[in-house]
Order: sequence, then C-alpha cells, then structure tokens
Amino acid sequence: MDVGIFSGSFNPIHIGHLALANYLCEFEGLDELWFLVTPRNPFKMGQNLMPDELRLELVRLAVEDYPKFRASDFEFHLPHPSYTVHTFENLKETYPDHTFHLIIGSDNWLSFPRWYQSERLMAENPIIVYPRPGYPVDASAFPPQVRLVQSPVFEISSTFIRQALAEGKDVRYFLHPRVYERLTRK
Repeated sequence: MDVGIFSGSFNPIHIGHLALANYLCEFEGLDELWFLVTPRNPFKMGQNLMPDELRLELVRLAVEDYPKFRASDFEFHLPHPSYTVHTFENLKETYPDHTFHLIIGSDNWLSFPRWYQSERLMAENPIIVYPRPGYPVDASAFPPQVRLVQSPVFEISSTFIRQALAEGKDVRYFLHPRVYERLTRK
C-alpha cells in the first residue's frame, strides 16, 4: 500500500490541508494519507501551539468520513526530539508492507538539505513536493525519487485561522464543519 505521510502541527487542521491531501489520494496514486500530528517540541515552547491531544482530536474530526485519510499520533510515541528520518525508520519497521511517501511543501524542500540526515531520508524514501506560494522549485533538478505534483495552491494558514478565531471572526468555511464546531464550542 502506498501511504503518504503528511506531518505537521495542524494547529489547527484546515481546508487547505484537507484539499491537498484529497488531491494527492485521488490524482497522485496514494492509497492512503496519514496526517501525522507532531508533538509539542520542547525546544519551541514559545510557539502558540494548541495541546497535542486537541490537535489530534481536530484531525480525527476532520478526516473520519474519508476512508483514505487517517489521523496518527505515531510521533507521540517516539523519543524526542523527533527527526523525520527516525519516524520513517520506525514506520517501516511497524508497517513493513507499506511504502511511505514523505509529503512536503516547496518551502520545506528548499530547506531540506538542512534537515537531520536529509541525504539518508531522501535515499531511503520517495518524496512528494507540493507547490507553496512564493517558493518556486526547479523540478528538473530533482533526484529520481522526488517528484513535484501540480496540486492546487491554497493560501490559508493555521496562524490566520487562530488569529481570526481569537478576534471572534466566523471562519467556518476555512475549516471542516466539525473542527469549526469544536473550536467555537463554549
């Protein structure tokens, strides 16, 4: 089974994340896509990050009706700090019948050489790069195991969502209905 690993804080998950994931499953050959919620990084305690369990709950609410999506707390159970290369190593040990594809934005691709053991990560795993506004990449320079997809581009950020909610704005159409309801529940 070909499984896309979409890792992130999902602080909160929004329709941009969901639409991209849907595109990757329906148009780019992934059998499933796992939303790997990353735990709070102890080195980044200054970030405005919702609690781990709430972010995971929101992802579960957003993906529960689509059979190709899965919410995952896999990294919650790994040693910290969690490096992507170790996450993939553990995923392959736990699920040996799956082929895991790392999904990253073009912004992360540009900084990929600075990732911990990036050469090993790239040599051992297929990588899917999706476009991000303001971060053009030259796909002709990609190694064979890396591919650029022409997915729709969404300019929605979790920061925008959090700020809008804090200001009392009605941003229901930027979020899955169950996520919006959970975040605005009094």
